[in-house]
Amino acid sequence: MALAGVRVIELAGLAPAPFCGMILSDFGARVIRVDRTKVAMTVDTQARGKQSVALNLKSPKGVAVLKRLCLQSDVVLEPYRKGVMEKMGLGPEDLIKENPRLIYARLTGYGQSGSYAKAAGHDINYLAMSGLLSMLGRSSEKPYAPLNLVADFAGGGLMCAFGIVLALLERSRSGQGQIIDASMVEGAAYVGSFMWKSRSIGLWNRPRGENLLDSGAPFYDTYRTSDGKYVAVGAIEPQFYQQLIQGLGLDDTDLPSQMSVTDWPQLRQTFTQVFATKTQAEWGQIFDGTDACVTPVLSQDEVLSHSHNQARGSFLKDSQGEISPRPAPVLSRSPAEPCGSRDPFIGEHTRSVLKEYGFDQAQIEQLLSAGIVECNEAKARL
Repeated sequence: MALAGVRVIELAGLAPAPFCGMILSDFGARVIRVDRTKVAMTVDTQARGKQSVALNLKSPKGVAVLKRLCLQSDVVLEPYRKGVMEKMGLGPEDLIKENPRLIYARLTGYGQSGSYAKAAGHDINYLAMSGLLSMLGRSSEKPYAPLNLVADFAGGGLMCAFGIVLALLERSRSGQGQIIDASMVEGAAYVGSFMWKSRSIGLWNRPRGENLLDSGAPFYDTYRTSDGKYVAVGAIEPQFYQQLIQGLGLDDTDLPSQMSVTDWPQLRQTFTQVFATKTQAEWGQIFDGTDACVTPVLSQDEVLSHSHNQARGSFLKDSQGEISPRPAPVLSRSPAEPCGSRDPFIGEHTRSVLKEYGFDQAQIEQLLSAGIVECNEAKARL
């Protein structure tokens, strides 16, 4: 795989950093998640293909073990607030001084500088600070966050993984590591570059929810079908719009102009009434194979069985029968090969990883008896 041979130390965190680590793991990196000791269970649902080492980081000896792991790895991925790693003597300056090839990725909400650098927050806060949240929502309604996708995962985990891959590429030329300052505010804003760059062409010159792509246009929206399901419509271009009108059985001469904004409420009412006359499957029979840009709104339980997704193998089932998306994009020579086994227990690989990183059996037993590390191999065998 593309990242085979790359060793990553991921400090356990929530959502964005685990997703970043899973991306790296899916494409071949060896990702070792460092968990805290005395934790009953993990909340990392993005642990596919990772190994777990449990360390007591409140102990100087535990910190020393972590430092040894970091200095023998290619990448350190940490999700803590500014200053936490420095207090443990594990800041990037300390580690890169001893391992100049180390890539040190810092994934936080607000970044490593600025007045909010040490502030707490979540996706909705970062999205708000990015300028994007103000644009999300229907007309006359308050802004809403689309799950926690934009800042946590797109602007956070995915953008951080991209930064790590860039740094690995640059290191192949220079031989030097570097620090990655991944801010979810800035990552989300960058994902939304289109919104900034297209303001001057009139795409976003109306209030929230009244523009072409924010649910304002009736030909770019979702509609309820007679069976209580939904279809998505994205017929923007005139030639696609004409196929939409034809499939709906409407006469274009009886309708207002597609781009007559003042008539959009009337047009939406017409579309709503017509879509409600047939089931989602019936509309599929009408629109599949056309360029009307009408597709079913599939639930998470339905995506696996859709013919298109089946043909591409777009979704996978793990050994527990859980469905998850196949890693993207698809590479022709070195595609991702995601692990299909269950997620690791906390401390499941402590002993094997420490051996790999040069700790002998006596040292490991001493660390275990002192409570510096935890090993849950027995649990893993159950």
